[in-house]
Amino acid sequence: MLVREATFTVDVGENGYLIGFDDDYDWPKEMPFGWRCGLATDSNAIVMPTTDTGPVQMIIQVHDGPPAPERGNDWEPPEEISLRADYPELCLAVIRSEFWDAWPEDEPPLEVPPSNEGEQWVRMRLYSHADDPEPGIGDHGERHLVQLWRAPQAPSLHPEITDADRQARAEYAAQMNMPVEEYTTTYPLTYTPDNQPD
Repeated sequence: MLVREATFTVDVGENGYLIGFDDDYDWPKEMPFGWRCGLATDSNAIVMPTTDTGPVQMIIQVHDGPPAPERGNDWEPPEEISLRADYPELCLAVIRSEFWDAWPEDEPPLEVPPSNEGEQWVRMRLYSHADDPEPGIGDHGERHLVQLWRAPQAPSLHPEITDADRQARAEYAAQMNMPVEEYTTTYPLTYTPDNQPD
């Protein structure tokens, strides 16, 4: 049964958004290329929308058990992951060059009720739709339905990924493992008669 629903619009960042039960945000070790969502940590998921910087209509629902499959609205096949929810209040942040809190100020906090069995995990099911499915900048008529309910930890459900997705994941992982020093560039400093060191 539906316990709570929140509907609002978020202007996402170039790298999508993070959703989960911990506001200690960091860049994920792996981007879920080929999927809509993937684990960033045990408590957070990263979601990759179609639009790079445009609006996404968010519908976030809390249920007291697994909801029935959604029909209509041209939803893509859903994906599911388990998130640890030691802290029951849902957190939402868009990813630009930094992380920006995206939960609307006029929307009360959304909490997942405690489990009678003391369950620490929440199941998240994501449905998505975009009128224009080609990735890019701007308004793609995109909407996401996020459904949450208490459930034991279980394997994630995702579509198969392609070789191109695997390559993109490998390249991202290589970037994340690159030492910071390799991003540093040294420029020679040339002095002229009018520009002398102090």
